[in-house]
Amino acid sequence: MTLRLAIAAFAAALTFAPVAAGAMTVEPTGRIELSKMMGRWYEVARVPNQLQNGCTAGASDWTAQASGFAVVQTCKKEGPSGQLKVWKAKATVADPRTNAKIKMSFFGGVVSQDYVVVEHRPEQGWLVLATANGKYLWLMSQRPVLPAAVKNQAISRIRQLGFDVGRLEFPLPRS
Repeated sequence: MTLRLAIAAFAAALTFAPVAAGAMTVEPTGRIELSKMMGRWYEVARVPNQLQNGCTAGASDWTAQASGFAVVQTCKKEGPSGQLKVWKAKATVADPRTNAKIKMSFFGGVVSQDYVVVEHRPEQGWLVLATANGKYLWLMSQRPVLPAAVKNQAISRIRQLGFDVGRLEFPLPRS
């Protein structure tokens, strides 16, 4: 429901990282209902990235605004301090035909990144978000933990979409 592509915001900051050779162009597989993007999304899996290195319990909160969405992404840093990291972004729909291409800007518009919702299963409460160049990917859920069978189905779908699931890491969820 809540296409909390908040992890998209995490990825937006990844713009600082160079694009890996062999990156692909990512396209949505269907149209997204924007009302189902609102709310909290929990990170289930991700391709490792510098911004989220050492982060667990990732989540994104999406709120509708007149000009798009306000997105607040959080995660806890591993270790004894368990500090909360927070990223704030503004998101807009870049393709009204599908609503599945999102442009996010961070740090007052200094950094921006394009994201694509490549799969959305609202009936099961999950979605797959990737950077438009295919370098980074997140599996997000409306629940802190996806049931094992649903998680396996989502990972199978990620593989079908052409992503290397062997690169995925599964950070600890929120407790």
